[in-house]
Amino acid sequence: MDHSTGNSKRAKPSVARHLPLAIILIVAVVGFITLRDYLTFDTLRDNREALLAYRDANITLMALAFIAIYFVIVAFSLPGAAVASVTGGFLFGLVLGTGFNVIAASLGAFAIFLAARAGLGQTLAAKLETSDGTLKRLKEGLHENEISVLFLMRLVPAVPFFVANLLPALVGVRFFNFAFTTVLGIIPGAVVFTWIGVGLGEVFDRGGTPDLSLLWEPQIIGPILGLSALAAMPMILKALRGKKEI
Repeated sequence: MDHSTGNSKRAKPSVARHLPLAIILIVAVVGFITLRDYLTFDTLRDNREALLAYRDANITLMALAFIAIYFVIVAFSLPGAAVASVTGGFLFGLVLGTGFNVIAASLGAFAIFLAARAGLGQTLAAKLETSDGTLKRLKEGLHENEISVLFLMRLVPAVPFFVANLLPALVGVRFFNFAFTTVLGIIPGAVVFTWIGVGLGEVFDRGGTPDLSLLWEPQIIGPILGLSALAAMPMILKALRGKKEI
């Protein structure tokens, strides 16, 4: 009996599971090398008249194209996500721009999550399920506080967006919880970047570049940190109740 045939059949699905994430990583590396000098505010400044003219003539197509491009940028972790977010405000205003930014970024995040979970995520989640000791306690703690942890990862600006997309998939969080916290958790940041984009035309007219450090201004970071504290409150209360019981 030829066991090699059976082994190869089992190996193919395993390789196929890792293919989507491998493609994302390859495109991310190639994109970083080839596109980082093009997906910039200078490019937006040089093409703003053409973009505005096309938007005025084909608002629906422009909106769909914008969402598709932003989705690709997020899904493949390409450079230019901040530029895309600001562009949403520049082209569509605060309300529509925020909506399009949230839709595109969320769909891109879902794509990375599902690709990672199908590959490495399944392997790591299986190991966590059979683990004991410290890993077991970490796994149980995560699942007990999944919503709070995921919200914190989205709200705290210091957590890179691609990390907040990949890490949950690798530790086996539920997709519904990931999707729910992603959509709601990125809204505050999306509003800030879209707001910057709304005034981008005046910035370009002055010969300047948008100031993305606005995110760290007290009046902006304060409410975001407040939301982070609210997200962490369930974990804090559980920890306090646990100490009282002890």
